[in-house]
Amino acid sequence: RIRRKKKLLLLKVEPCHAWGIHRNQIAFTQFKLVFYNINCQPFPMARLQIAAAALLLSTSCQAFAPASLLQKVNSPSSLKMVAAESFTSEGAKKQIGNDSFLNKDLMARAQGGPGIKNEESLKIGIVGAGLAGMVAAMDLADAGHDVEMFELRPFVGGKVSSWIDKDGNHIEMGLHVFFGCYYNLFGIMKRTGKFEEALRIKEHIHTFVNEGGHLGALDFRFPIGAPVSGLQAFARTEQLGLSDKVDNALRLGTSPIVAALFNFDIGMDIVRDLDEITFSEWFLQLGGSRGSLDRMWDPIAYALGFVDCDHISARCMLTIFMLFAIRTEASVLRMLEGSPQTYLHDPIIEYLEERNVKINTSSPCRKILYEEDENGMPTRVTGIKVGSREEVKEYDVVVAALDVPGIKKVLPEEFRKYPMFDNIYNLECVPIATVQVRFDGWVTEMNDDGKMLDISGDQSDGRGAGIDNLLYSADAEFSCFADLALCSPGEYYKEGEGSLIQAVFDERAFARSEKQIVQDCIDQIHSLFPSSKKLNCTWSNVVKLGQSLYREKPGQDKYRPKQATPIENFFLAGSYTYQDYLDSMEGATRSGLMVADEIIARADGPNGLKAKANNAKDEKSSKVPFFAQQV
Repeated sequence: RIRRKKKLLLLKVEPCHAWGIHRNQIAFTQFKLVFYNINCQPFPMARLQIAAAALLLSTSCQAFAPASLLQKVNSPSSLKMVAAESFTSEGAKKQIGNDSFLNKDLMARAQGGPGIKNEESLKIGIVGAGLAGMVAAMDLADAGHDVEMFELRPFVGGKVSSWIDKDGNHIEMGLHVFFGCYYNLFGIMKRTGKFEEALRIKEHIHTFVNEGGHLGALDFRFPIGAPVSGLQAFARTEQLGLSDKVDNALRLGTSPIVAALFNFDIGMDIVRDLDEITFSEWFLQLGGSRGSLDRMWDPIAYALGFVDCDHISARCMLTIFMLFAIRTEASVLRMLEGSPQTYLHDPIIEYLEERNVKINTSSPCRKILYEEDENGMPTRVTGIKVGSREEVKEYDVVVAALDVPGIKKVLPEEFRKYPMFDNIYNLECVPIATVQVRFDGWVTEMNDDGKMLDISGDQSDGRGAGIDNLLYSADAEFSCFADLALCSPGEYYKEGEGSLIQAVFDERAFARSEKQIVQDCIDQIHSLFPSSKKLNCTWSNVVKLGQSLYREKPGQDKYRPKQATPIENFFLAGSYTYQDYLDSMEGATRSGLMVADEIIARADGPNGLKAKANNAKDEKSSKVPFFAQQV
């Protein structure tokens, strides 16, 4: 019975399912709350589905989790214990588990380097010069090791690559945005001395552009930080109607995010257990609406992993929003001043070259060389064959810092005898097409035709008019896009020219011709910004990447391999490898730091990597006939 303003309401509580009821608490239990007026008629807007996360006589947030999760968190077999069994180095252990999400000290670690110089110097070959490989090389060189890198492409960067075409245009493989919780990557950029000048911070607002030029937003600008700033952003958003807002609020209010506000471990462990279902399944089962998915969550899902909510893992989506809810800065976006090559990779290359790291571009790894035991199981890597001449390079340690298609291509078939390597072949990748289209005016300026058409010169800090931020859309085939002439003017603004729209198409458009993709991009831009129909396209480019990020569909997390492998001197790196962040720039950076920590921790001592390398060489020499040694 509820007495409010002298009116009597009756409340009927219908339990639907429960994960366990604990003394003095209501466990994470779904109820249907049905309000009735005094005549026992259903009260308007009364039938709601919520999860009762109320604390009755206790403030313990164990009420938000099922008994199985409580047992896991409180038992010695928790995530931290798993980390202890799986990793040798303390540095790698700090990069996984729930604490790693909120540990700002990771930035200082990335900035300061490994903080140790090994007694023994290893000869290390790194296959792949993407972000993960270059970060690993930084730490390994600082620890005193002799490092050489090999890259298939004529430039470094992996999935974050950029280059200049014959006409002087900067071309990118994707649209790269830096979330405020990229603590490790920011630390690396500070280490190279380029953090302040390389990144441009954006307004704390995520803008949705709808057909006809109508804007919606998640506006996080608020005097009070997370979680209040996030709550008011969802409450005030124009992107959803009132009914969808209510459904959205109910679903988010019953999510693990609420539990995490009180006890982050409980909330995060619930999220980890949601890797086997899609975000749509999770969202719709307890009150979320399809309208919310279509108008808000799908564009965000496409931006994160290039798949929609019906196919993306609930764990993937909720991991990001868990961080948004806990850390105010997590949802703040930054973009580079210009191209990734100039502002991200070149400073790292300079850092590596100062430490005598040799980077070989256009030098693909053709084969990994290894030894086997009497049972035919690979036991040790001896080196690699590289280049068109298949030159043999011998190393004490080999690191395969590749993406999913790269590691599948280079792994010897015999390695699949180990489940860790075989599991990699369960990972799939999503195709994308990155489109760049330049116009003779400012596309995102919809309020003033004069400003839209004015390309006479510098109007605002090297830029023109329009929206200087990442943009989302539920009404286009590109999940996210931005005007790089505004957002990254250092190299993308050109005097006398207008917007350079960079948009990422997912697999829905991938099979089309480049010409058709460009035309579809222009047509959809005009649909979102009707005033832009007055502008002309002056240049365009399409980069197709048949296998980009690994597909974050349900059930994939368990297939991601650790950085240290069953082969004692063979290691893996890359954003697909096991680390608690997503397949992203931050994920790649984490993996690079983790693999370096693992190698550094295992390098010295009588059973260290160097000692084992020397023993293997001695054993090999002892098997060579004396006369052959003399030759």
